[in-house]
Amino acid sequence: MASTAPELNYMINDLAAKSHQEHYPGVVIRVDQLSDSTFLFNTQNGARLALYVLGDKILRFRYLTDGPLEPDFSYAVPPESMRRHKPKFLEFTEKVDHYRITTARLICIVQKEGLRIRVLDRSGTVLSEDEKGFHWEYNDDTGNDIVKMSKQVPAGVHYYGLGDKPDNMNLRGKRFTNWGTDTYGYQKGADPLYKNIPFYHVLHQKIAHGIFFDNTFKASFDFAAERADVTSFWAQGGEMNYYFIYGPSLMEVAQEYTMLTCPPELPPLWTLGYHQCKWSYFPESNVKAIAQGLRERQIPCDAIYLDIDYMEGYRCFTWSKAHFPEPKRMVQELAQDGFKTIVIIDPGIKIDPSYWVYQQGLAGDFFCRRADGPLMKGSVWPGLCNFPDYTNPKVREWWAGLFQELIQDIGVKGVWNDMNEPAVFEKGTFPPDVRFHYDGLTASHSKAHNIYGMQMARATNDGVKRFSYPNRPFTITRSTYSGGQRYSSGWTGDNIASWEHLWLANIQCQRLSISGFSFVGSDIGGFVDTPTGELYARWVALGAFHPFFRTHSSGDHGDQEPWSFGEPYTSHVRSFIELRYRLLPYMYTTFWQYATLGTPMLRPLTFLDQHDTETYLRMAEFGLGDNLLVCPITQPGADGRWMYLPRGDWFYYWTDEHKAGGAEVWASADLSRIPLFVKAGAVLPLQPVLQYVGEKPVDELTLHVYFKNGSAESLLYDDGGEGYGYEQGHKTLRRFTVTGTTDSLTLSQAIEGDYQPGYASYRVVLHGLPTAPAKASVDGKAAKLREVALETGLTLPGLAVPSSFAEIRLGLHVPGLDVPA
Repeated sequence: MASTAPELNYMINDLAAKSHQEHYPGVVIRVDQLSDSTFLFNTQNGARLALYVLGDKILRFRYLTDGPLEPDFSYAVPPESMRRHKPKFLEFTEKVDHYRITTARLICIVQKEGLRIRVLDRSGTVLSEDEKGFHWEYNDDTGNDIVKMSKQVPAGVHYYGLGDKPDNMNLRGKRFTNWGTDTYGYQKGADPLYKNIPFYHVLHQKIAHGIFFDNTFKASFDFAAERADVTSFWAQGGEMNYYFIYGPSLMEVAQEYTMLTCPPELPPLWTLGYHQCKWSYFPESNVKAIAQGLRERQIPCDAIYLDIDYMEGYRCFTWSKAHFPEPKRMVQELAQDGFKTIVIIDPGIKIDPSYWVYQQGLAGDFFCRRADGPLMKGSVWPGLCNFPDYTNPKVREWWAGLFQELIQDIGVKGVWNDMNEPAVFEKGTFPPDVRFHYDGLTASHSKAHNIYGMQMARATNDGVKRFSYPNRPFTITRSTYSGGQRYSSGWTGDNIASWEHLWLANIQCQRLSISGFSFVGSDIGGFVDTPTGELYARWVALGAFHPFFRTHSSGDHGDQEPWSFGEPYTSHVRSFIELRYRLLPYMYTTFWQYATLGTPMLRPLTFLDQHDTETYLRMAEFGLGDNLLVCPITQPGADGRWMYLPRGDWFYYWTDEHKAGGAEVWASADLSRIPLFVKAGAVLPLQPVLQYVGEKPVDELTLHVYFKNGSAESLLYDDGGEGYGYEQGHKTLRRFTVTGTTDSLTLSQAIEGDYQPGYASYRVVLHGLPTAPAKASVDGKAAKLREVALETGLTLPGLAVPSSFAEIRLGLHVPGLDVPA
């Protein structure tokens, strides 16, 4: 026996080595056309490629290694979204060594040897080319295939996106993993974090495309980190299932991806106001004191949050009898003063036989189970808990129903989901053998982990929406997956009160926005530790331009209310919050564009001008909507900063100073300012300051009109900011066109829709006129010009006009000439 042992060991080791070797598709032996726009490439070793032509700009590649074609299911891409995309032109041809699929915008080459892919635009420019292409490796431990894709890295390529990664905007040279993780006090470069968004942009030769790897297993992305000439992505199971999304602009890529995974519905307008939060505001007297402090100091605020201490022993859907004995009365009294109450709900349900939510969960078999049948147990804030399986439609329906008392009876206006990566104390997350329903497809935790938070937010949103009706719902989540923007807003998690984290908040919110998830913000001031007054004021200044605008802090690090740092910080913070409320018409219009067109609300500099290579590595500056450019101060003691302006003409918001773009400029900004520029030709709609949305009728808007030698269009959308009347057409879109010459300025308005806003007039303020105005007319009738004093200290020419006007004409003084109106 001893003499044969070495041979036996060799055989065993050889088998083990073979089980870990990489496999590749064989030669194509047959192509089946499954539909007008779906092709199945079959190879001699059983590997297959299902190629879906989802439009002239979107191709989907779905590789299978063996076995039958599995059910096509995605939490990210709803079936109706797949059906919505059809190519206008499609041609399939076979060549000697490859197949060619041609659409109106793309050419896709599929090599017969190994199914390697090359994608070109119709001019012949190579956009994407496989290196090894698709390959896989069998995983002995899980029985899954580790599915891999590698592509060539051409010279000068740049990568952006991938959700909440706390790193430089340009991803080239970095490697990341998607595995939702509770990362308290994370640092720059930490990975992974809370969110799992496997989508990124590629910019090469000033042409953009996107890659969306729709795989929920732990996934990794290498942007030329290991090898400078190769980029790759892979997952620990599931299918190699990815979408190629053509631009050619970065904005178009973001739009196509967001519309594929579906944007959110419009939120209630008040959710775009200022929110105040802390772990934790309790008891009731403390909550009332915070509310009173905001109102007495005239600091606008729409929402106050209750963290886990409002509950009885951290049991979800309960109230602490000691701290909040009459929650309905308290919530109603807060509402009378304009405050909407938001409460936290975590996934862990305390194991307590006397607890009604636990009883229902047990009775309905709604909790996650281990492979051999026992219920999954894990410790979080309430102690030992069971956890709902939100991938089960019956569980989602049950969970939604639990919100009736909170929303319908007590009057809570929104729900905040936390700890839903899912997080478990000491263990990190669930064991890999936990089983999930996965909407009938059955999955282990390895497959369901990354979508757990998204599905919790989905179930929560279903409940909040059901019991808020006819008003709109509001939910916020810490963890999510691609497509999760349909169900919730979000924030960047447990950050730190540091200047580096102020810098990170700017980058992370931009990155999430271009990854389809625009309704996002950070914990202003930092969750961990205590900021200085200067840091807090600078952070509020940035947060005022983020879609989700909330101060949140840990309870054991001191107070972090807008007045906590004394003067002059309180006054500066108040001014920025007031500016946010004046900007609400613009912010809401920008959200409407996101919800209807898929345009990111926050736009990195590269997205504003991808033809200018100066923008490729810059990351501090960002656009908010169509017409604003913001650049935060992220260093202490600064009285301004250098920043880059995209090509074109810009006006400094605080002084009206004109600057030509395509260059670095100095933006003077003490604590009362943030570097903020307005695009020439813009019409910026502002409303009066309110202490909360709905405090009083808005009877006039101010239209700030910025001169442009040329023509530009701006939008203003309105539907009242609440309810669903807009779905029946009760909405109005106003298109403003500015046309300027050396001796005139014309502002025209075209109104679409029948919604009648509360305001009947505009105050028009004229910025950047090359010479003084001579005469003005409104719809052909002479109008009186007047001087208007602004909050910035400027005094500028303006006029009052009806909100229904069609055209304003302004004649400008030209020395030596009489200028007609």
